[in-house]
Amino acid sequence: MHPAVRETYGPADLSAEPLFAGGFINFGYWQAIALDQPLGEAERIRSQEDLYRRVLDAADVPAKSQILEVGCGLGRGCALALREYGPATVTGMDIHPDQVRRARAAHAETIRREPGLLRFVQGAAERMPFDHPGFDAVISVEAAQHFTDLGAFAAETSRVLRPGGRLALAGFFTVDDAPGRPGELARLLDTFASGLDIARPVSALTDALTAAGLTTVRAASIGAHVWPGWDLWLSRWWDAGTWPRNFLHAYEQHILDYYLITAERPRQRG
Repeated sequence: MHPAVRETYGPADLSAEPLFAGGFINFGYWQAIALDQPLGEAERIRSQEDLYRRVLDAADVPAKSQILEVGCGLGRGCALALREYGPATVTGMDIHPDQVRRARAAHAETIRREPGLLRFVQGAAERMPFDHPGFDAVISVEAAQHFTDLGAFAAETSRVLRPGGRLALAGFFTVDDAPGRPGELARLLDTFASGLDIARPVSALTDALTAAGLTTVRAASIGAHVWPGWDLWLSRWWDAGTWPRNFLHAYEQHILDYYLITAERPRQRG
């Protein structure tokens, strides 16, 4: 685990920051929110929930499915999936033991009341602690920027998905593989300079998913519904020209974008 990841999601507890209202940790999907009106905590939470809904809809999860979230944080997205999508089980996995502990505490009543419906486990995206294909859907929301090896993540996703199962992932990547992109982002954004976020082209993930045997691999930009709302929310704390406001700048300069990536494990023939 990179030291910046260990600190940010451990002692620093990013989920406790007002910036990430409600205990989610994502930039939000703001399509249904009026950005010309004052934004409050309710709108912020709605944006984060809507990002999960966008991903879960893309995963096309059937009722009574088994869902795995990679990089679950406090498990708020897992809880939303339980409330709104009718799965048989939801498993939240996170690399950070502190996040797993917090998720179990936050959802202790659900875990106690309905054993087996919701669980949280520690594990890395590149080395998942599951023995066989058992999931109808693998989702991940704004965690892939931390994954150290996209090829290993793709291979593990393919391994744990059942035939016909789908991956749906939301995250930010560089728009191309120009060699100067990591340096550009490190100069613009402290999270890339510190190593918390890793600058990689979206094609690095889509190519890895294809190489792992997944099919119908697609990457769609959803940045128009992420970056402006995120920047407006950031303006409550940071002035224009400060580094957090450079996410929108990087998008406008066609350096960084936000993507919804989907793929499917082929069904077995015969």
